[in-house]
Formats: sequence, C-alpha cells, structure tokens
Amino acid sequence: MPTESTFLLAGLFLLLAAAGWALGRFGERDEEEAPPPLNIDYLKWLNFLLNEQTDQALEHFLKMVRVDDKTIETHFALGSLFRRRGEVDRAIRIHQNIIARPDLAAEQRDQALFALAKDYLRAGLLDRAENVFTRLAQGSRYQVEALEQLCRIYEQEREWEKAIESGQKLEILSGESLALQIAHYYCELAEQAISRKDYPAARGYVKKAQSGRPRTHRGALTRAHIATETGDSKTALRLYHRIIDEKTYLITEALPELVEVYEREGSTAQLEKSLRALIEKDNDLCRDIAYTAIVNNIGGIDVIDECVEQYMLGEPTLKNFIDLQTVRLASGEDRQAALDKVRAALSQLASGIPRYQCKECGFSSQRLLWQCPSCRDWETQRPFNTVNFDSLLQRTTDAM
Repeated sequence: MPTESTFLLAGLFLLLAAAGWALGRFGERDEEEAPPPLNIDYLKWLNFLLNEQTDQALEHFLKMVRVDDKTIETHFALGSLFRRRGEVDRAIRIHQNIIARPDLAAEQRDQALFALAKDYLRAGLLDRAENVFTRLAQGSRYQVEALEQLCRIYEQEREWEKAIESGQKLEILSGESLALQIAHYYCELAEQAISRKDYPAARGYVKKAQSGRPRTHRGALTRAHIATETGDSKTALRLYHRIIDEKTYLITEALPELVEVYEREGSTAQLEKSLRALIEKDNDLCRDIAYTAIVNNIGGIDVIDECVEQYMLGEPTLKNFIDLQTVRLASGEDRQAALDKVRAALSQLASGIPRYQCKECGFSSQRLLWQCPSCRDWETQRPFNTVNFDSLLQRTTDAM
C-alpha cells in the first residue's frame, strides 16, 4: 500500500502542477500559442510515485523544483513535515539541498542551518547538531534558540562546563535569569568532584552554585555530603538540621543521612531532643518524619517510632490488614519488636512505588531526580508525603 510519505509528495506535486496549470491557462500568452507538452520530468516523477519509490520521487523533486525565492518556503515546509513524522533522513536531504544553493541569502541560509540542526538533533546526531548550533550562536537571528539547544545538548552529554558557558551567554542575550539552572550545573560538577574525592574542587563548585539567586536547596545537601565524606560531622549535622528546620522538601533526603551521622557519633539522644522541639513547633512535621521513616525503614529512635505509630493508627486502610491496636497495647521489647516488624513490612511494600513527582508535568520516580527526564526542568520534583496504602495493599492482595 502507498505510504503516507507517498501521499504527502503526491499532494505537494499536484499542488505545484495545479499552480503551473493556472499560470499557463490564465497567464498572458498569444492566442494562437499551443499549450506546452507534458513535461517528461513530471512523467518520471509520476512513475516513481506510482511504484511507491518515495526516495527516488523525493530526489526527482529536488531536481525538478529548483530552490528559488518562489519555492524555498515549499522546501522548508516539506522538510519540517518530514522531521515531524520522524523521516529525518529526508528532512536532512531537503535542508542540505537548500544550503547548497550558491546565491542563497544570509537570512535564508541561517534558517536552513537551524532547520538542519534540528534534523540532526531529532536523529540523535548530537555532535553534528552541536556544530551547527555553535555556528548559529556566534551571530545570527537564531542566537537565543541555538544557545538554548546547546544547553540541552550539553545536559545530555553531561558537559557541564560548556553548559555553564552557554547558559551565561544566553542570560545576556535573552535578558532572563538562568541562575537556578546554572547552579545545578555547578552542583553536577561538584558531585563529579566528590566521586573523584577532589573535595576542595567540590567545595568551590558548591560555593559558585550558592552565589546566585534564587539559591538551590541542592547546594546545602551537597555541602552536607562533602562534610560527611570528609568526616566533618559537626558541619554535616548543622547543614542537615538546617534543611529540616526550614521544612524544605528535602527532609526525605536529609533525615536518613542525619540519623546515620548521629548513630555513627553515638549521640542519638541529641537527635531525639532536636526532633521533639521541632514537632512541638509544627506537629505537621511528624507526618513527614513518619513517611520518611517508613519508606527508608528508619527506627529505634523513640520520637521517630512515635511518629510512625501515629501515622499508622491514623491510616484507616491498615486496620483491615494489621492489628495495630495489639501493637499499641504491647509494652517494652515486645512492643518495639512488633512496631519494627510492621514498619519493615510497610517499607518493603513501599519500595516499589514512586516517591517523587514533578510538579510541572507529573513524571514520577522512586528516587529524587534534580532534572525531570520528561519536561527537562530543574528542581521540580517533590516527595509524596503519604503512602497510598489502599491501592498498594490491594495490589499486593491481588497478586497473592
């Protein structure tokens, strides 16, 4: 059967043929002048089309319909259609054919180069797209768009130094702040330095990340990771406490790390005191602590266990599956053992569900992603603060 590309080319050629017929029929010519014979090139093209030889038909079109001021927009439209349909090889040929025109105006050449760069990008040829966008970014009416695309390419290739350079140029040209985006680029460099154990370089990158406005909360978390890695427990605890004290969404990331540092230092009593003081100021924090404890299976600290117990007792769905009242009435070691068992079971159940969701596009994931893979925005993921036990337990029951 004829493909959609065949119908697309057929429609385009019929349109061009109709335009040519109209010019010949109604244009100025001598009354006795005979109508022109049917063009042999048109017959060749028609033969390719009827035999579903779309590539040959396209090549013949490029030879028949010369790129000039009257047809160039038709070529651009056809190339754009092919790209949107995923037929990037054909789109590339069309745009290369436009660029090959020796007398092409500078503005049209830039338009063709920009279209060709988007073709390369769609085809996954990032190096070729980068080269063309870099050329356009140096001086053309597509400078802003080219720099935006270069930032995206460097994000994919994790070339953060180049991303910073392009982002800073884009700020100047567009007049819009990219402080948050560039801050994350520096944080990415900091994490690469941490993986190499180059902590002085990591601190330098974090300092640059925190120099702009608005600040990213990621900077404080990265600084705390550096302090933990270098054995600076005092700084690590101060930074983790700041994250929790400010009630940022990073409590789900900070609390497990905070517990680990306190346990390593053998001073969980101080953590107990600090968390109780925070809950007294804002009881809603107890729910966030409980959720974090359940999904990370954190226990053995009285204030955290109390938050988890309160959370479970307030969840009506769990009453149909777990005898929470028995757990509540138990005492001493039996009570702690029962609570640990329930929490561990719920943690195992929750391990298979998303924990974070992008507030812009709704993309969800099990771990925190600083850049959303779907909408590509930075720092838009937020943690869920409740576990949907209803659907979770129902799914588990159905699987049994």
